[in-house]
Amino acid sequence: YFENYFGSLPHIFRQNRNSVAVLTGSETREELHALGKDIFTYFGLGCRNVTHLIVPEDYKLDSFYEAILPYGEVINHNKYNNNYSYNRAMYLMNKVPFLDNNFLMLNESKELYSSIGVIHYHHSPSMEETTKYLSNLESKIQCVVGKDYTPFGQSQHPKLSDYADKVDTMKFLEFK
Repeated sequence: YFENYFGSLPHIFRQNRNSVAVLTGSETREELHALGKDIFTYFGLGCRNVTHLIVPEDYKLDSFYEAILPYGEVINHNKYNNNYSYNRAMYLMNKVPFLDNNFLMLNESKELYSSIGVIHYHHSPSMEETTKYLSNLESKIQCVVGKDYTPFGQSQHPKLSDYADKVDTMKFLEFK
Protein backbone atom coordinates (compact mmCIF):
# COMPACT_ATOMS: atom_id res chain seq x y z
CA TYR A 1 0.00 0.00 0.00
CA PHE A 2 2.67 2.50 1.01
CA GLU A 3 4.81 1.57 -1.98
CA ASN A 4 1.89 2.25 -4.34
CA TYR A 5 0.85 5.47 -2.64
CA PHE A 6 4.23 7.02 -1.76
CA GLY A 7 6.54 5.08 -4.09
CA SER A 8 7.34 8.10 -6.26
CA LEU A 9 8.65 10.04 -3.25
CA PRO A 10 11.96 9.44 -1.46
CA HIS A 11 11.14 6.85 1.20
CA ILE A 12 12.31 4.17 3.59
CA PHE A 13 9.79 1.37 3.82
CA ARG A 14 10.73 -1.44 6.16
CA GLN A 15 10.43 -4.87 4.61
CA ASN A 16 9.75 -8.22 6.27
CA ARG A 17 13.08 -9.85 7.04
CA ASN A 18 14.29 -12.84 9.01
CA SER A 19 17.60 -14.02 10.37
CA VAL A 20 19.51 -17.17 9.58
CA ALA A 21 22.17 -19.23 11.36
CA VAL A 22 24.93 -21.02 9.47
CA LEU A 23 26.25 -24.10 11.29
CA THR A 24 29.44 -25.88 10.24
CA GLY A 25 29.39 -28.79 12.67
CA SER A 26 32.37 -27.43 14.60
CA GLU A 27 30.31 -25.30 17.02
CA THR A 28 30.85 -25.78 20.71
CA ARG A 29 28.00 -26.53 23.08
CA GLU A 30 28.31 -22.96 24.38
CA GLU A 31 27.94 -21.52 20.87
CA LEU A 32 24.87 -23.65 20.20
CA HIS A 33 23.44 -22.59 23.56
CA ALA A 34 24.03 -18.95 22.57
CA LEU A 35 22.20 -19.67 19.30
CA GLY A 36 19.19 -20.47 21.49
CA LYS A 37 19.34 -16.85 22.66
CA ASP A 38 19.14 -15.75 19.00
CA ILE A 39 16.07 -17.94 18.53
CA PHE A 40 14.10 -17.39 21.73
CA THR A 41 14.85 -13.77 22.74
CA TYR A 42 11.89 -11.68 21.58
CA PHE A 43 10.53 -14.72 19.70
CA GLY A 44 8.19 -13.70 16.91
CA LEU A 45 8.73 -9.98 17.44
CA GLY A 46 11.65 -9.06 15.28
CA CYS A 47 13.68 -9.51 12.16
CA ARG A 48 16.78 -10.39 14.19
CA ASN A 49 15.29 -13.65 15.54
CA VAL A 50 16.82 -16.70 13.88
CA THR A 51 14.09 -18.62 12.06
CA HIS A 52 16.23 -20.78 9.77
CA LEU A 53 19.31 -22.98 10.15
CA ILE A 54 21.68 -23.97 7.35
CA VAL A 55 23.56 -27.13 8.27
CA PRO A 56 26.11 -29.39 6.52
CA GLU A 57 24.89 -32.52 4.74
CA ASP A 58 25.87 -34.91 7.53
CA TYR A 59 24.89 -32.64 10.45
CA LYS A 60 23.21 -34.34 13.42
CA LEU A 61 20.72 -32.02 15.09
CA ASP A 62 20.99 -33.84 18.45
CA SER A 63 23.80 -31.57 19.66
CA PHE A 64 21.73 -28.48 18.80
CA TYR A 65 18.71 -29.81 20.70
CA GLU A 66 20.85 -30.73 23.72
CA ALA A 67 22.46 -27.28 23.86
CA ILE A 68 19.13 -25.43 23.82
CA LEU A 69 17.41 -27.56 26.48
CA PRO A 70 17.81 -24.80 29.12
CA TYR A 71 15.45 -22.66 27.00
CA GLY A 72 12.68 -25.23 27.48
CA GLU A 73 10.89 -22.98 29.96
CA VAL A 74 9.70 -20.95 26.94
CA ILE A 75 6.90 -23.51 26.59
CA ASN A 76 5.38 -22.03 29.78
CA HIS A 77 4.82 -18.73 27.97
CA ASN A 78 1.15 -18.89 27.06
CA LYS A 79 1.36 -17.32 23.60
CA TYR A 80 4.44 -19.34 22.66
CA ASN A 81 2.76 -22.56 23.82
CA ASN A 82 -0.41 -21.75 21.87
CA ASN A 83 1.60 -21.26 18.69
CA TYR A 84 3.75 -24.33 19.29
CA SER A 85 0.69 -26.51 19.97
CA TYR A 86 -1.19 -25.18 16.95
CA ASN A 87 1.76 -25.72 14.58
CA ARG A 88 2.41 -29.19 15.99
CA ALA A 89 -1.24 -30.14 15.43
CA MET A 90 -1.12 -28.80 11.86
CA TYR A 91 2.05 -30.75 11.08
CA LEU A 92 0.54 -33.92 12.52
CA MET A 93 -2.78 -33.54 10.69
CA ASN A 94 -1.04 -32.76 7.40
CA LYS A 95 1.54 -35.53 7.91
CA VAL A 96 4.43 -33.08 7.59
CA PRO A 97 7.64 -34.67 8.91
CA PHE A 98 9.30 -32.72 11.72
CA LEU A 99 11.66 -33.12 14.66
CA ASP A 100 10.44 -32.19 18.13
CA ASN A 101 11.86 -31.80 21.63
CA ASN A 102 8.54 -30.78 23.25
CA PHE A 103 9.22 -27.04 22.98
CA LEU A 104 10.75 -26.47 19.53
CA MET A 105 10.03 -28.20 16.25
CA LEU A 106 12.49 -28.42 13.38
CA ASN A 107 11.04 -28.64 9.87
CA GLU A 108 13.23 -29.33 6.87
CA SER A 109 12.48 -26.51 4.43
CA LYS A 110 14.39 -23.82 2.54
CA GLU A 111 11.78 -21.23 3.55
CA LEU A 112 13.21 -18.38 5.63
CA TYR A 113 10.10 -17.56 7.60
CA SER A 114 8.94 -20.06 10.21
CA SER A 115 6.06 -19.90 12.66
CA ILE A 116 6.61 -19.42 16.39
CA GLY A 117 7.67 -22.73 17.90
CA VAL A 118 9.20 -23.91 14.61
CA ILE A 119 12.64 -23.46 13.07
CA HIS A 120 13.19 -24.33 9.42
CA TYR A 121 16.47 -25.91 8.40
CA HIS A 122 18.07 -27.27 5.31
CA HIS A 123 21.22 -29.17 4.49
CA SER A 124 23.79 -27.44 2.33
CA PRO A 125 26.39 -29.52 0.49
CA SER A 126 29.07 -26.79 0.59
CA MET A 127 29.90 -23.30 1.79
CA GLU A 128 29.65 -22.17 -1.85
CA GLU A 129 26.02 -23.32 -1.92
CA THR A 130 25.40 -21.63 1.44
CA THR A 131 26.88 -18.38 0.14
CA LYS A 132 24.74 -18.62 -3.00
CA TYR A 133 21.59 -19.26 -0.92
CA LEU A 134 22.32 -16.28 1.32
CA SER A 135 23.12 -14.06 -1.66
CA ASN A 136 19.88 -14.98 -3.45
CA LEU A 137 17.86 -14.05 -0.37
CA GLU A 138 19.92 -11.05 0.74
CA SER A 139 16.97 -8.66 0.55
CA LYS A 140 14.97 -10.91 2.91
CA ILE A 141 17.71 -11.56 5.47
CA GLN A 142 18.40 -9.10 8.28
CA CYS A 143 21.18 -10.97 10.08
CA VAL A 144 23.31 -14.07 9.52
CA VAL A 145 24.60 -15.75 12.68
CA GLY A 146 27.57 -18.10 12.65
CA LYS A 147 31.31 -18.45 13.04
CA ASP A 148 32.14 -16.16 10.09
CA TYR A 149 29.15 -13.89 10.61
CA THR A 150 27.43 -12.25 13.59
CA PRO A 151 28.62 -14.20 16.66
CA PHE A 152 26.21 -16.67 18.26
CA GLY A 153 24.04 -15.01 20.88
CA GLN A 154 24.56 -11.53 19.41
CA SER A 155 21.77 -11.21 16.83
CA GLN A 156 19.75 -8.97 19.16
CA HIS A 157 22.75 -6.69 19.77
CA PRO A 158 23.36 -4.88 16.48
CA LYS A 159 26.31 -2.54 16.08
CA LEU A 160 25.73 1.10 15.21
CA SER A 161 26.61 0.28 11.60
CA ASP A 162 24.01 -2.55 11.40
CA TYR A 163 21.22 -0.52 9.87
CA ALA A 164 17.62 -1.70 9.68
CA ASP A 165 17.10 -3.14 6.19
CA LYS A 166 20.69 -2.00 5.50
CA VAL A 167 19.56 1.64 5.10
CA ASP A 168 21.48 4.38 6.89
CA THR A 169 18.59 6.62 7.99
CA MET A 170 20.84 9.61 8.74
CA LYS A 171 22.38 9.45 5.26
CA PHE A 172 18.86 9.22 3.81
CA LEU A 173 17.87 12.37 5.73
CA GLU A 174 20.93 14.36 4.58
CA PHE A 175 20.13 17.54 2.73
CA LYS A 176 22.18 18.23 -0.34
